[in-house]
Amino acid sequence: MIGLLRGRVIWKQPPELLLDVNGVGYELQASMNTFYNLPPDADDTTVTIYTHFVVREDAQILFGFSSLEERTLFRLLLKVNGIGPKMALAVVSGMTAGEFARFVQAGDVAALSRIPGVGKKTAERMIVEMRDRLTGLDADAGNTGMQAPPAFISPSQSPLDEATHALVALGYKPAQISRMLAPLENSGLPVEEMIRQALRASLG
Repeated sequence: MIGLLRGRVIWKQPPELLLDVNGVGYELQASMNTFYNLPPDADDTTVTIYTHFVVREDAQILFGFSSLEERTLFRLLLKVNGIGPKMALAVVSGMTAGEFARFVQAGDVAALSRIPGVGKKTAERMIVEMRDRLTGLDADAGNTGMQAPPAFISPSQSPLDEATHALVALGYKPAQISRMLAPLENSGLPVEEMIRQALRASLG
């Protein structure tokens, strides 16, 4: 199993990125928090990405995370009945591990239900099944991993288009995306910051 990759980001379009590791390109599905922590354009900085490999009948997908804590949460979510990799990635993209732990400990069904694909019953199941599994996650951590967004590699599309693509990939519906991005349409924000603000607003 591939547990960690260290290399240079040569292409990124949330939630996908291509990492060059000694001449071999690895395609990953990465969380939004991971994108917030990537180096800016044309930066040869070597980055470390923690990974989780998912094998399905129709695909083999490598998921990437900027911290062990985030990957731990992703793996814990996969153990919850009814939660697959796409939904788990949406959870860790929309909030930090500490924030998720606070929602679970507070039994906040409403906040968890705002995540795409998570209905009331799934949120309730998350709370019941994960409350005793979150020992290693810091519920007091406010914005772990939420650093200022870097520049973005993808000159072919506008930040609004890129943000829309990312939110679709995370499972949001077109009507939801329109509402989330409408206040940010003329903001001039980099795409990662636009996505972050949209996700924050969706979680209320």
